[in-house]
This record gives sequence, C-alpha cells and structure tokens, in this order.
Amino acid sequence: MRAIDDTTVRTGTSDRVALRGQAARAGVPTIPLPRESARATARTARPARAATAVPAAASTGVAELLRGPVRPARVLLSSPTAVYLHVTGERGCSDVVGILTGDAPRLPLGCILFRPSNGRPLVGLPAGAPAEVGGGRVAVGDLAVSAAAWWDPRPRLPGGRPALLPEGVRQLRNTLYGEGVPHSAFTLPGLPTGPGGPLAALRGAVRRADLEAALRTATRLIGVGPGLTPAGDDVMAGTIAGLVLLGHPSAERFAAGVCSLAAGRTTELSGALLRHAAAGRVSAEYAAVLRGLVGEKLLAPAVERLLATGPVTGRALALGLCTAIDLVERTTRPR
Repeated sequence: MRAIDDTTVRTGTSDRVALRGQAARAGVPTIPLPRESARATARTARPARAATAVPAAASTGVAELLRGPVRPARVLLSSPTAVYLHVTGERGCSDVVGILTGDAPRLPLGCILFRPSNGRPLVGLPAGAPAEVGGGRVAVGDLAVSAAAWWDPRPRLPGGRPALLPEGVRQLRNTLYGEGVPHSAFTLPGLPTGPGGPLAALRGAVRRADLEAALRTATRLIGVGPGLTPAGDDVMAGTIAGLVLLGHPSAERFAAGVCSLAAGRTTELSGALLRHAAAGRVSAEYAAVLRGLVGEKLLAPAVERLLATGPVTGRALALGLCTAIDLVERTTRPR
C-alpha cells in the first residue's frame, strides 16, 4: 500500500491543497484518491455551509457512504478525539461514520483528520446535532470533512491462512494474561467473573475446541459492559476479526451469527464495528498486532498500543484475538 508522502492530493476544484506527507506523519496508511473519484465528488458534493472543507484520510470501509448520495445523520457522541455520526440509510438500514483526530484510535469506520485533538477541532458538536454524509464529505455544525486520501482497514496478510510466529503468539499471551498466570484469572471490568461467567464459558469452549459453544457464549457477551462499545462486544469483535483474517473455514458463519445476535442488543456504534469485523476490517492498532504476529512489524510496541486503546477496549480486543488464534489452532488442526 503506497502512502501519499510523494503524492499531491487535490481536495477541491479551485482551492488546491498540497498534503505532502501529512498522512504518514499522522501514522495512517493511505491510498491516493483516484482522479475520477475526485471529479465525481466535485460534481455531487453540496457546497459547505460557510465552512472550508477539512481534508482527512478516510477508511475504505465507509467509502460507499461518503461517495454515495447525501443522507441525513445525527451525532451519536462527541469527544475531543472523535465524533460518531449515525447515518440514516435506505429501507430502514443505518450505519455509523466517525470523524477522528490524528491521535485517536484508527477505527475502520473513521475519517482521520490530519491534526491532533489538542487543536480542539471537534468541540461544540453535541449529541443529537444534525449532520449530513455523502457527496464526498461529512458535514456537521461548521465542520465539513472531505476525503483527501483513503486507507484500507483490512490488513493484507500473507497466504489464505497466514502462519503465526509461535514466539509471537506466546509473547502476546504473556503480555495479556501475565506470564505464569492461569488464563482463568483473566477478567474485564463490567463482565461477570467466576466459573459461571461468560469469559469462563468462552475459555471452556476454546479448550474443548467447540466452535458452536464459543458462538453460544455470544448470547452472554453481546451488549454486556459499560460504554458505547461494551466489553463483551469488543471480545466478540476481536474474535470475529481474528477468525476472518486467519482464514478459519467457519469464520463467515460465526461472524453472521454474532452480528445477528447484536441487532437490538447493543449500541449503534458497537453494532457497526461488529459488522466491520465480520468483513475483516479492524483498527490500525489491531492490524499492527496481526502484522507483528506474522513477522511484518515489531510486535511488542504494537501490543502496547492496542492495550492502550481505551481503558477496557484494547484488552477486550486482544482477548478476542487470542481466542481466535486458539480456535484456529484447535479446530483446524489435522486429526
């Protein structure tokens, strides 16, 4: 994937802004915006309401929404590092798009600004505020964000079933669980603990190499835990994405089952992230750990960054990835 360090990206028809190297400095892998897409965007975009378009690196996971017709949206949540918009779709379908600062976790539904949160680019956008998504941009309040470049949230790993480095897997497990500590001692805030809890049930299913039992634990995890992305959802998102990206033959069925359970049980943001996980689209932090496990990146700093993603989310995603690795090892090995 080529970054835009040596590419001048045009974001408008009259005001041309050169963005040499800004995406790379923000730590975002990018794909240059195709010229034809830029022309189509210019033809379909509505003029901003007294706002200059702010360039961003947009995930290809939301390309269809951004390039499609203009649709109404509303603010789900606003913070100094992220604004999440609920987009009204056709026939009752809906989705979520995020506007993220350069120092926020790189979620697969995000448009990442080339500026950090300390510049306060996302203040004054209260929950429920109206917005628009489509025609090549996201408009909310006085902010209009345009896609100046694209990045792919699905990591391209070698082979259909990539081989993970055994030492890397041990390193991930030891960092997550603690060296010499039994996995049964692992807990997450907001999730029931003890031998009858959902994490214990999930570990038991993995030990027995029982994929169906692991799927049944989703009924006890989806929507469980505080926040816009409950910890139980994050565990399932990490598991789904791991199964898909590691090429498990039952990954699609497992992911479909979890996403079906999530409908009406969890938040709009969490449901959208589960759907992205089912397509193998993950945060840049999760992707970096996978690349470390196949020897393409340094693993230790990648694991550290993933675990630092929120007070609970990073640990829950890492648990999901370890669960997926265990299920792949135990349920696909030759008998």
